Amino acid sequence: MKNNGRIKLTLIILFVIALVVLSVGMVIHYPSLLKLGLDLQGGVSVTLQADPEEGQTVTEEDMNNLSDIMSNRVDEFGVAEPLIQIEGEDRIIVELAGLDDVQAAVEMLGTTAKLEFIDPEGNLVLDGGDLENAYVSQSNSGNYEVALEFTDEGAKAFGDATTKYVNQIIDIQLDGESISAPVVQNPITNGKAVITFNGGATYDDCAALASLLRGGALPVNVVVIEERVVGPELGADSLNKSYVAIIYGVIAVFLFMIVYYRLPGVLTCVSLLLYGMILFWVQCAINVTWTLPGIAAFLLSLGMAVDANIIIFERIKDELRKGRTMTAAVDSGFQRAFKAILDSNVTTLIATVVLFYFGVSSIKGFAITLSIGVLASMFTAIVFTRFLLKFCAADLKLSKRSLYRS
Repeated sequence: MKNNGRIKLTLIILFVIALVVLSVGMVIHYPSLLKLGLDLQGGVSVTLQADPEEGQTVTEEDMNNLSDIMSNRVDEFGVAEPLIQIEGEDRIIVELAGLDDVQAAVEMLGTTAKLEFIDPEGNLVLDGGDLENAYVSQSNSGNYEVALEFTDEGAKAFGDATTKYVNQIIDIQLDGESISAPVVQNPITNGKAVITFNGGATYDDCAALASLLRGGALPVNVVVIEERVVGPELGADSLNKSYVAIIYGVIAVFLFMIVYYRLPGVLTCVSLLLYGMILFWVQCAINVTWTLPGIAAFLLSLGMAVDANIIIFERIKDELRKGRTMTAAVDSGFQRAFKAILDSNVTTLIATVVLFYFGVSSIKGFAITLSIGVLASMFTAIVFTRFLLKFCAADLKLSKRSLYRS
């Protein structure tokens, strides 16, 4: 009696179960693997409105530049996967997951950070647009300062100014206020300068200023019109409810498939476990942030994976009713089901491309999760499930028609 199918099937099932146990253990011991969004772990939401100067008009380009600079500043602040969304013609919403310091967020986002070097005659020498880099350094006396590196054009302008105004003051201003007024001792032609502070400054103060300067000045002044904190308790509640929804949904699907399809239903459960692991580890690898829309996309793609298996099993049952052998029924069933599965998944992938291109951050996260899920479901249904069924067809006991509800 052939039993190769049972042996291979048992080994594969044990491997998948081991992979699930390993993944759960990794999440428990290394929770940072899961990057959670604002709706799941709490954080800060800040709404800003453009406040143009008299005679200035806020354009669409200004708002796009504003969004890019906000993104740069958030990256400097170390917050992963922020939601930055333009609302209307002159508002922008920034959501920072995992951050609970509203004041720090407001100072980071709301500061214009317009850097200017003013000569003794009151003329502008160069500004933040001529800046290439900014970072914290220490003087010989041990005080913290902000070191600046200029672009080639900025270095030339600064060199000309320091050559002209030796023994005079070149005022360094931030948002119109003087932050340093050094006396030029010698011409500086190497494209570098430092900002020192009277009375000294802390490392954090210098790091914050350097971060703002690296992010760039805002193209238009902004005012904070709303600041909101989403508490970790609310996020934890949403996360717990999401876990419950996933567990109940998976259990319900598994029970239905096993009861209705018998052995193919068991194979579907194994396939779906592998699908879940593929989706989880791919998202961890590309640092996708988990949000409520992302979890919805996971459940939606899970349903599509089940649909693909159902189409395959129904085609196999049709072939068995025609009197085909189990091996022939599996091959023919997959051939007949492939086109329907491919068409439905391709149309879904097209929809995810549209959502990603036109959507905001949370919608883009939904599109990414759904697209990964669709590709993973196609692999598990068309490749993995097919291998499992072939192993069953090669085993006399596992190829009994009664196990396939045919």
